[in-house]
Amino acid sequence: MAKVKAKSKLGTLNKILFIVFIGLLIATILIVALSAPKVPVKETSGDEFVDEAKIDEFTPGTYGGIEFKTVDDVVNYYVEVFNYNKTLTADYTENGEAKKYYKLLGDETLEVQNLLVEGKENNTINKLVPSILGGLFKGAPKGLPPAANRDPVYDERDDGPNGTKLDQKESHLTADDVLACNVVDNKDGTISISIQPKAQLLSMADQDPQGRFFNVLGDISSTVESISVLSFSEGTIEENFVVNYAGGVGTVKVDTKTKEVVEADYEMDVHIDVQHANVAVIKNKNASLDIVYKNHFPASDEFLKESRNIDRK
Repeated sequence: MAKVKAKSKLGTLNKILFIVFIGLLIATILIVALSAPKVPVKETSGDEFVDEAKIDEFTPGTYGGIEFKTVDDVVNYYVEVFNYNKTLTADYTENGEAKKYYKLLGDETLEVQNLLVEGKENNTINKLVPSILGGLFKGAPKGLPPAANRDPVYDERDDGPNGTKLDQKESHLTADDVLACNVVDNKDGTISISIQPKAQLLSMADQDPQGRFFNVLGDISSTVESISVLSFSEGTIEENFVVNYAGGVGTVKVDTKTKEVVEADYEMDVHIDVQHANVAVIKNKNASLDIVYKNHFPASDEFLKESRNIDRK
């Protein structure tokens, strides 16, 4: 049963996304607070958060001709596969210009779910969410997460410890980062490895279990501070704006002869809780939302073309 710990700092691109999320929360608070309740208040639990496994437990054995005795073996193999696949490139054209990107490119989608204020939903804001996100978040092709880019040359982040850059062409995932994992023999020369990293508050790229596995968003403290219409009746931002990464899972299908990933799906789940929020004349409100961020590999030719006018050669 893992408990979560807090970290801090945020990349520029992700600040834009958090402003979107905060804007949605603010709009929801205002709409719900100034209108009649649309549904009954949902029950909330006062129990302490528990990080629970969402996938089957690992069973030692031989899968696809490879022996896995321990969780360490599974994670070490995953890291080896990840690192190898990030050495593979292919030729593309982007807007007619020749490019060399990762051989394995994936898509990305993002959804906001369960927008609640004082346990209440509002149909108006729920209908607006897809159009708001659709206008602000445009998925782009990326390499295996964590990844900042489709081009290996630029696959790095600038929000590392003390302003350092993080090279994301190698995985630093460890067995200690993993809450649950398993291996499945697909009986066709491939195996599927599923990994659920441990939960984390304010996850930072490459600095915690979630950040070593997903494209995490980072800390929101400075972003929240910059929103002039939002304040808190009591407590600090860190106490009142809780961002919990938990429950997300990644699954990769690997050709055991070549160690190439032939298909992969990653789902990062993030829950944001806001307490004691003041928005304009509305005081001391609680709100929450869920973020579901997904990557699928390989990206379709249609996604590459529509998102960035990229063609495979």
